[in-house]
Amino acid sequence: MTLFGTTLDGPAVAAVIGMLLALVLWVMSLKSEIGYGRWFRQWEADRKARRDAELARERGEAPPPVDGPPRGPWG
Repeated sequence: MTLFGTTLDGPAVAAVIGMLLALVLWVMSLKSEIGYGRWFRQWEADRKARRDAELARERGEAPPPVDGPPRGPWG
């Protein structure tokens, strides 16, 4: 078998397949890490919101309205 004018024998084909499999594994791992990062940022934001609400209750302040009128440039 030839590829780009180079003859590929058995070990070369196996090496190409192995490198492609390693690339697929790396991409899947990267996707997983990105998903974990998104999950952690959301978890941290939720935790901070719960903590802020708890501190506001302790101080006797009214919690910020969750479903108030739209504000800001995006409604």
